[in-house]
Order: sequence, then C-alpha cells, then structure tokens
Amino acid sequence: MAPTTARILILDDDADVAFAARMLLRRRHGEVIVLHAPAALPALLAQGAFDVVLLDLNFTPGRTDGAEGLAVLDLLRRQPQPPTVIALTAYADVPLAVEALKRGAGDFITKPWDNARLQAAVDGALARRAATPVPAADSVLMGDSPAMAAVRAMVAGVGPTEANVLVLGENGVGKELVARAIHGASRRAGAAFLAVDMGALPEATFESELFGHRKGSFTDARADRDGRFQAARGGTLFLDEVGNTPLPGQAKLLAALERREVTPLGADRPQAIDVRIVSATNLSEASLFDPSVFRPDLLFRLNTIVIRVPPLRERRDDIPGLLRHYLAHYEGQYARPARALAESASASLFEWHWPGNVRSLRHACERAVILAAGAAYETADFGLNACVPAAPIVATQALDDQTLGEVERGAIAAALAQAKGNISEAARRLGLSRAALYRKLDKHGL
Repeated sequence: MAPTTARILILDDDADVAFAARMLLRRRHGEVIVLHAPAALPALLAQGAFDVVLLDLNFTPGRTDGAEGLAVLDLLRRQPQPPTVIALTAYADVPLAVEALKRGAGDFITKPWDNARLQAAVDGALARRAATPVPAADSVLMGDSPAMAAVRAMVAGVGPTEANVLVLGENGVGKELVARAIHGASRRAGAAFLAVDMGALPEATFESELFGHRKGSFTDARADRDGRFQAARGGTLFLDEVGNTPLPGQAKLLAALERREVTPLGADRPQAIDVRIVSATNLSEASLFDPSVFRPDLLFRLNTIVIRVPPLRERRDDIPGLLRHYLAHYEGQYARPARALAESASASLFEWHWPGNVRSLRHACERAVILAAGAAYETADFGLNACVPAAPIVATQALDDQTLGEVERGAIAAALAQAKGNISEAARRLGLSRAALYRKLDKHGL
C-alpha cells in the first residue's frame, strides 16, 4: 500500500517502543515523527499540526499516575486543529486510559500491543478524521434548516434517556457528531465517549477487543485486559459503521446486548456492562432490513430510536452558514485574509449537489482559502468541477484519453455504485482498506 499523507507523532519515553511503532506505521503513512519527552512538543507543534498522536501517559521513571500524559493531552486538545490522540498504556493502567478518554482521547492501546490492533486504531482514527466536519465553536450540530432543527430536537429529546440510538446517513453528514451530541446531552456526559469502528476490527480479535481477555487465553495475552464495553463503563459506546460488522460478530454483539453482560476470553464468569449504545451506519434502510446483511434481532436492539441525518442537498438552507464558518475557520488556520464570497460563487455553491456532503464542502472551503488570489472568493477557487461524479468507465472509452486520476476516479465511482454506497464492500471490490478508500474519496471529492 502506498504511503498516505497523514502526519503522525509518537510521544513515548521508551525508545524501543517508539521505534517499533514508527517502523510499523511508516510502511503506510507518509510522516511518522518520534519524540521522547514532552518538553520539545510546543516547538514541534509550531511547525505544523498532526493528524494522530500516539501518547504515552507516563514519562518520568517511577511515575504511574499519568499526570504528565494527561497534561500533554490537555495541551493537544487546546490546539487550533487538535489531533486525534491514541493513549498508550500498560495493561495495569486501563483505568488511567479511561480517564484519558474522558479528557478527549479518541482511543487507547495497551502495551505490548498487537500490530494489527495498533494499525487498525490509527487507520480508524484517520478515517473518522476525514469523515468528520470541523465542529463549530458555538454549536456542534450546525445548520438552521428545518431538517437540522429536527435532528437537534431529537438529540435533545433522546439524550437524557438510556435508549439505544441508531444514526443513519450518507458519508460526510456528521453521524459521529450526532452521537457525541447525544452523549453530551445525557446523564453520562461526564464519563467516557468511546468510538469503535466496527468495520475495522480484525475478525480474529473481535471478541478480545470488545469484551476483553484474561492472561493466557491466547498466545499474546500476557495480562488481563478490559475490552471496549468495560472501558466505556458508565459512558457511551459508539459503534461506528455497525452495518459493516460481519454476521458472526453480529451474533456475539447481540448476545452481549441482550444479556447486558460480556465474558472476557479465558474468563469463567460474565461481567455486567454499564454502557449506552449509539450506533451509526451509511447502509440504506433496505440493506439493514436484509437478513443476509444484518441480523433483524440485532437491528431491533439498536434502533429503539432512529435519527436520520439528511444529506446536504436536502438542506440547502444550511449551505451559506456552513460556507461562512469553514471559510473563516481556514482563514484563521492558514493566516489568510478574510475575503467576501462573490455573488456568482454563492449562487453556484448553493446549487451544487455536494456528493460528499459537509465533508466535501469543508474541503472545498479549505481549497479556496489556500488558492484564492482575488479580492473575493470565486467559483473556480472551490474546484467544484473536481467533485463531479465520474461515470463508470466503459470498454469503448479509450484509456489514453483519460488521465490516471480520471481512471481511478471512475473506478471508485463504479465500485461505490455496485456496492450501493457500502464503503467496506466498495473497498473490498477495489482491493483497498476502508481507510485508504476514505482518503481517495476525499481526494476525488466523492
């Protein structure tokens, strides 16, 4: 797999651990930087933002309270463009990792880690980062349209309850933002919000990742470890892309939800769980009700309340406000002058069909801020033509009449159409990982 353009930082005082992580991640990601002490972090951040930071929680020999790592986490969360933080912790320090989740970390990895687990965590963080819009300072769920007002009303109504919620919507509409808003409106808001990309969990470690394991339960199980259900205790467990969970995994997930308990691998008795479940998928409702794709009994457990997040083309009244927000955001980020939006550009952007929803609008705004040279933003600055969905490549079309990018774009569009929008299935058809496909969707504005 070709390297990505992600910028990753490993902050760990153990040189061997940091080296092992760097050697693993540099195979698939463009820039992986290692830092052994937090003191040098501010100067490094001044050189540019990071997409993902792998953060050890203790740096001074003998320290086990995690105060140093949590202070670094707070610093990273205050950045104008905060990275996704994955906490690195010893098996015995899982409660400390849960505290890091409460403070804003996106995930945690126990040391020594499984390479597939670490890679999946980084890939999942990058995929969610690409798919999630930059939140507004005053409102996470932006938009003044009746459709978004209805979404906010549902969040306000269901948030204080314990009902399971299923969030439906196309890629790029902000399903994780809705899930976080539900958590924030709940009585569990002070506890962890833990997101799990269900499509990225390796089948071989599915149970261990979700339900935990006991020392010696398999070859690399060197100590007891809590799973995601235990790590999110008292809080919210967000099952992202739950529609991509394989059927055997769906059966195991159903059993846990029905019994409200999980049995770690190697354990002889179950453990009660105390989590609220919020799920999301980009599958169509027709696919969800197809028993060959998704178990009906599991669906009924997850969809007590269904929130449908509309695509941007169905809430065009939100486009002007989103444009103002993202243009101002990137003008500040890149230290560019504030520009007005030309009237012709405003009309074009309002009528555009935005195939990638809010995510594609955000990237178009970033492009415009970087490339605009005139006194006002013009239509061409947003690169809308680059976002037009390409027709599937047909045999009669000469390849030498196309650029390599056009060929790639057409193949991706065709795979998405054949997979009916299912990202995992389209990635399988193309021979890509889900994270790689997300990056290509972003690249081509699909």
